[in-house]
Amino acid sequence: MLESLPQSIWNELHAAQSKAAAKKTRLRVEANGESYRIERLTSEGFALDVVDAPKLRGLVDIFDGGRHLSQCLIVAASQDGDQMVYDFKRNTAAGDGAPLDFARADDAPIALLGR
Repeated sequence: MLESLPQSIWNELHAAQSKAAAKKTRLRVEANGESYRIERLTSEGFALDVVDAPKLRGLVDIFDGGRHLSQCLIVAASQDGDQMVYDFKRNTAAGDGAPLDFARADDAPIALLGR
């Protein structure tokens, strides 16, 4: 059905779908105090819109809304159509709490109650 549409209408439809998909995603990358919306996230890297994409490199943080997902080291970038693709050298998942210096027993109490 889309093949029978004129090229100008098809281009507008594609642009509207891309814009709607970009609004739905909550993924973003933060670097140097700036935040950029992630259009695509894979295990090897992520992609940003080429219009908004800066020359990112080094250490960045990835967020899903307000939740910190990971801290990444970016080493390479290439342009793929209307997206700028960044590759990970290191992708470390963010933890919820401080790391422990010891092994916690399975039956250890979670908290102590006062008197």
